[in-house]
Amino acid sequence: MKFLDLCKVYVRSGAGGNGCISFRREKYIEYGGPDGGDGGKGGNVWAEAVDGLNTLIDFRYQQHWFAKNGQGGMGRNRTGSDGDDIVLRVPVGTEILEDDEETVIADLTELGQRVLLARGGNGGWGNLHFKTSTNQAPRRANPGQEAVERTLWLRLKLIADVGLVGLPNAGKSTFLAATSNARPKIADYPFTTLHPNLGVVGVDNTEFVVADIPGLIEGAHEGRGLGDIFLGHVERSAVLLHLIDGTSGTLIEDYQTIVDELAAYGAGLAEKPRVTVLNKIDALDDEERAFLKDELEAVGAEGVMLMSGASKEGVTEVLRALRPHVEDLREAEAKELRGDEDEDGTWMP
Repeated sequence: MKFLDLCKVYVRSGAGGNGCISFRREKYIEYGGPDGGDGGKGGNVWAEAVDGLNTLIDFRYQQHWFAKNGQGGMGRNRTGSDGDDIVLRVPVGTEILEDDEETVIADLTELGQRVLLARGGNGGWGNLHFKTSTNQAPRRANPGQEAVERTLWLRLKLIADVGLVGLPNAGKSTFLAATSNARPKIADYPFTTLHPNLGVVGVDNTEFVVADIPGLIEGAHEGRGLGDIFLGHVERSAVLLHLIDGTSGTLIEDYQTIVDELAAYGAGLAEKPRVTVLNKIDALDDEERAFLKDELEAVGAEGVMLMSGASKEGVTEVLRALRPHVEDLREAEAKELRGDEDEDGTWMP
């Protein structure tokens, strides 16, 4: 399945049906009067977050989504049928934006969440509504309301607890494969990962989702390499796992490049909790490990950990370092949903 995280769609609600102008014409009913029915309501356009999707590829091949129009009213006081609604089924984590690609209409972060994108037009009144004591035979009916057309952008930001960041070939895909059932492509050349991968990892009876995104290079915020377009998939994460290749000859520059790119991207990534890990230590001896760790901490990296995704040395310790950040975010979200406790955790009427 191809991965697509940004697409443009055109939606249109249904127009309301026209009201009817009609009169009773039975032979034995004198002064039959008006009996024109109302028009039916046009269909709405909805977006709904559903399970089982992790890409917007379906919207690459169908970009136009039009709801049905309402049926016009008929004689004998018959109301036209309403138009059928149409639902855009999107993955959890999809943002819906205006045509300017900046104004956020809705952010569907929960399963089953729905948002109305375009409301169907109301049906027009038939001439029966306009009958009065002084106007017994009105020849007037209302037209249905027009449809609403919108051009929207859908942008997917994957829901993950941990975001993997680092330069190409820092060992991010190897780490994901070593800790989960995910099977990302692994090779000895840069930009092996071309789209984000998700994996569920577990440690100490706790499971959380890790997102592996393509590697960043210097100038990614200016579009170099694959750019920073995939950083949106780690915006929702509780913590960032920054992997650094311990066999690189430019260790400090590698670390600073990722820090600078996160700051240039914005969206609060630079302020997120970050666990810095020196990877590929299986190729280093004890003296080199200690030296490189001290070098990183000297330039601002806090609590540098040592790990090898290939040999799985130190992997469990890294997962345990990530776990408190994930649990803190989950607890804060649960407390926000409850909304019935104050900061001290005591119930207030």
